[in-house]
Amino acid sequence: MSAAAFTRIRNGGALPLAKLPEADFDAFRGALLGELAAGRRLVAFFAAPVAGAGADLWAVVAADGPGTLAIARTRLPDDRFPSLTPAAPQAHLFEREMAEQLGLKPQGHPWLKPVRYRASWRPGHDAWGRTEGDPILPAVGDFFRVEGTEVHEVAVGPVHAGVIEPGHFRFQCHGEKVFHLEIALGYQHRGVEESLLGGPHRHSTARVETLAGDTTVGHATAFSQALEALSGTTVPPRAQALRGIALELERLANHTGDLGALAGDVGFLPTASFCGRLRGDFLNMTAVLCGNRFGRGLVRPGGTLVDADEALASDLSRRLEETMKDLRGAVELLFATATATARFEGTGRVDPATAEALGLVGPAARACGVDQDVRRDHPSGVFRFVHVPVMTAHDGDVNARAYVRWLEAQRSYEFVRAQLAALPEGSVRNAPKPLRPEHVAVSLVEGWRGEVAHVAVTGVDGRFSRYKVVDPSFHNWMGLAMALRNEEISDFPLCNKSFNLSYCGHDL
Repeated sequence: MSAAAFTRIRNGGALPLAKLPEADFDAFRGALLGELAAGRRLVAFFAAPVAGAGADLWAVVAADGPGTLAIARTRLPDDRFPSLTPAAPQAHLFEREMAEQLGLKPQGHPWLKPVRYRASWRPGHDAWGRTEGDPILPAVGDFFRVEGTEVHEVAVGPVHAGVIEPGHFRFQCHGEKVFHLEIALGYQHRGVEESLLGGPHRHSTARVETLAGDTTVGHATAFSQALEALSGTTVPPRAQALRGIALELERLANHTGDLGALAGDVGFLPTASFCGRLRGDFLNMTAVLCGNRFGRGLVRPGGTLVDADEALASDLSRRLEETMKDLRGAVELLFATATATARFEGTGRVDPATAEALGLVGPAARACGVDQDVRRDHPSGVFRFVHVPVMTAHDGDVNARAYVRWLEAQRSYEFVRAQLAALPEGSVRNAPKPLRPEHVAVSLVEGWRGEVAHVAVTGVDGRFSRYKVVDPSFHNWMGLAMALRNEEISDFPLCNKSFNLSYCGHDL
């Protein structure tokens, strides 16, 4: 089927709904499968209810080579449609989400079960027909089970032996060998995405900043870019540079924390101890910039709420140099210690074909040799003018995921240092304009975990009729499950930390 069902735009662009034809389902499905078969990625796939007329399906596909995005939509005649998952595994979680949220039934889906809600949350909109009295965890029969002599289950969580977010992990094992890991999330669901409907409201940006607290700048930037596209608001060059600095400081802080945590998981305390402190130093740089260690209150539609004068930029540069010097020593010590890296190497491998089939993003994908990065492939803001090299590895194991983080941290340091030395002159914010009615905008940002995607659709009143958020963790949790295939169960903490996915970013 021809790809004529799709309309192409660029990242941070918007178009009138009148210019987006409503394809019939067969054309929509054929075009979407054709795009994915050609090596393109499924950025977002979601449904939107239509008053008295069922639901619309929306799809956004990224073509990384030419740097374009393709959007398509179709009206479903009823609540059933042939599942795309058997032909395109990238769609599996999106289709489960549609079933959960709107009661739609993707026929032939091989894994149709809850994504976030363990019980019915909206009467008449639950594809499983559950009631309010159902338990928060599925019954045992709702988990896949491996049968056989000496096969056993190990259940972990949702309450863990540490101050971490809740999630349930069900291992099917034979001795120490893991046949299958099933991950059940949803305990962090706060309804943030749904709360954005009818907006933007006074508190919309603050709510977006809570989607995943360690990706505050990434989500706030994606949200702001979507509003700027829908309103035609321009962002001053100085504000674009400050947003880029904050985004890369966010990457530095989290990659540093992850490298330290990985060192701690194998008992290598020198790097673990240093990186714990250095992560705090990077967070403190963001606090110096905007008053909050996680970047809240920094990015707003039209630009930023803060500026950095010469003295502040100089102070940040000094802090950056000192912290990076210590980080270099701590991380190089880790990778020079064979007893530590031997535990990383060959553990939790994900092959490139699996990574691409599942649509993995960010360092998890680049560690498998997937050469993909929004900053280069779909640049927006300051990244339209500044090239950030894309760092990849090829083994797809814990060592590759750790080493990609270290390579990226070095590139982020170089970027921040250069931007602080040459901040553009001028203001840091233009007043945002009203949103245009009946438009759709797509905004992508390369967060530290990977691609952050926001899709905003406005109604006739110029307010959000649908707002879709795809955090990188939504793409990558299945990658963690695949990394545990045929591994020892004792490898789980190390593999889990090497992905370091967000529970609340998935649960929204």
